[in-house]
Amino acid sequence: MMIIKNARIVDPAGGSAHEGDLYIKDGRLCEPFDESLADRVIDARGLAAAPGLVDLHVHLRDPGQTHKEDIVTGCAAAAAGGVTTLLCMPNTSPVLDSPELIRCVIARAASTGVKVRPCGAVTVGQEGRELTDFKALKGAGAAALSDDGRNIDSASVMREALKKAGEEGLLIIAHCEDSGLAGNRAVNEGPVSKALGLPGRPAIAEELIVARDAMLAKETGGRLHIAHVSSKGSVDIIRRAKAAGVNISAETCPQYFTLTESAVLEKGTLARVNPPLRTDEDVRAIIEGLRDGTLDAVSTDHAPHSAEEKSRGLENAPSGMVGLETSLALALTRLCGEEGFTLESVIRLMSANPAAIAGVPGGSLKIGSPADIVLFDPDEEWTVEPEKFKSRARNTPFGGFKLRGRVKYTIADGKTVYGG
Repeated sequence: MMIIKNARIVDPAGGSAHEGDLYIKDGRLCEPFDESLADRVIDARGLAAAPGLVDLHVHLRDPGQTHKEDIVTGCAAAAAGGVTTLLCMPNTSPVLDSPELIRCVIARAASTGVKVRPCGAVTVGQEGRELTDFKALKGAGAAALSDDGRNIDSASVMREALKKAGEEGLLIIAHCEDSGLAGNRAVNEGPVSKALGLPGRPAIAEELIVARDAMLAKETGGRLHIAHVSSKGSVDIIRRAKAAGVNISAETCPQYFTLTESAVLEKGTLARVNPPLRTDEDVRAIIEGLRDGTLDAVSTDHAPHSAEEKSRGLENAPSGMVGLETSLALALTRLCGEEGFTLESVIRLMSANPAAIAGVPGGSLKIGSPADIVLFDPDEEWTVEPEKFKSRARNTPFGGFKLRGRVKYTIADGKTVYGG
């Protein structure tokens, strides 16, 4: 039994923030009880208490790529960032395309305290041809389906996937980039790619597939979630699809509302991500999409790589950056501090909305809810020091950035998984 006292309670499901206490018993939020019965009392004066963050898009690299990250280090990073539930992507080695592998990941994550919900692959080996056994993956515990890291190039395969996923009540998380147009190009097509003398990765590569998949979702009635939205055109397409009643949701990541393509000139491979960082106009559109509800969630696309891999130069280094330990602070700094978002709206984007999209418990501090809580100081300034990350990887362009908002405790099912 635990009591959190004197916190600024920020609950998107419970109205405006207010000072109060939270009571926890048997892993759930409960009615007040006598303080003498508590095993632990946390004085949270000066701290905000919010539902634990729910991250729809994390690469744990386990099995098969544990030189980058493993389940234990990835979950430690999640806890340090206030994340209590995460969906891990299936592009591991081997690919999470069988119920046995789904069960294995869930079992290995059980001891971490962080709730890991694997995404099963849409196609066998993520090869884009043969659909996996959706029913078996769901039965093993898959929270959603994705071929993230790869686009499903075949419209007929994607159409059939949306149909079958709809029959099983499963969400498809789509990595939308036309493979032919995107290639393995490292940077956005524009002034920076020209300055570097590199072929660019155009925004139309993303936008074509966002439009295609939105149309397929409308035609099939399947549930579609667009991953890591990066361009103004994609935001416009998703806005129109929602207005037309398509069953579609979408996420973006902190890098797409904080950085532009020019970061590549300073940070090199640390700023290489898929889809790439884009223009000021795209950044502004992403922020407005979050503001008006076109974009439903902020996720990290936490993508660990080794220092050796990231040292191979822009054309040969893998894409991706780690983000679990900086995402909340980046959102608080940029969205609240600079763009006028309320604290409640940011927590909604990072907790309540993603929980609803994935259909997992979380995102609420109502009595009876799981005691998944992040306690953070919304005003504390700190400097990002990648060498202190809990993650095994250090590949972030945000090293040295001064941010506002720092996680102090993370509690999952009533147990402290990060903090004193």
